[in-house]
Amino acid sequence: MRQRYFFHIAYNGTRYRGWQRQTNIRSIQETIEISLAKVLHLPQITIIGCGRTDAEVHASQFFFHTDLEQSPPPNFQYILNRSLPADIAVFDIITTPSDNQHHARFSATSRQYDYYIHTQKTPFLDHFSTLYIDYPLDIDKMNQAVQLLTQYDDYRGLCKQPDLYNTTICRVSAASLATNNTHNIRFQITANRFLRGQIRLIVQQLLDIGTGKSTVQAFETVLKEQQRPNKLKPAPARGLVLSKVAYPFIDLPVQQAFMDQMIWKSYK
Repeated sequence: MRQRYFFHIAYNGTRYRGWQRQTNIRSIQETIEISLAKVLHLPQITIIGCGRTDAEVHASQFFFHTDLEQSPPPNFQYILNRSLPADIAVFDIITTPSDNQHHARFSATSRQYDYYIHTQKTPFLDHFSTLYIDYPLDIDKMNQAVQLLTQYDDYRGLCKQPDLYNTTICRVSAASLATNNTHNIRFQITANRFLRGQIRLIVQQLLDIGTGKSTVQAFETVLKEQQRPNKLKPAPARGLVLSKVAYPFIDLPVQQAFMDQMIWKSYK
């Protein structure tokens, strides 16, 4: 009898061209599938992820599922972690009910992303945070823009390819900007779904507001009119981390605290 398993993982996306398997391109999905097939002595295996992170984007919490005909071997998690490269880790392997209705992507009720920014050069944050040092950032104005995000649902104006979607409605349930000193900033956003490039486009708009290149009013106009600005560009990928995926049937600790300690120690 086939049994569905959920895998709770994290990864450093620096060396990969994103989650999704692609021909002749290194991806998180294919790397895990190769290791799983090796450990389970199968010719091949397919896994379904909770979403698609872009090239160089990280995840401190990510889920995928797969169906297995036979029970995994003893010490399965340990053996799989030994087989995977150092930049991918398995935290938990969860057996789902026998009806196999739970789906890593479609059963998720919300996703939370963090975007890290530092304004003082450091050799230790290059792959996990975006360095932005052209001008001082006006945090108050950036915060004003962040507060607008929960007031609007249609993010067509902040999507790379809006015509690919049947709908560009995204219900943002929370958004915040935090800083623990004058050099480190974390933008956090939670929604039921996200569009391609949405978060990085938002972050770049926030940075432009913080440096005076744009205004809170111009940002709200994009949200109201759902029209992309002529010169809209995304912030770099390396500062973005998928930090929480919520399910009705899974409640596991968020790994965000680890990221905060690793990058900024702690927020106050």
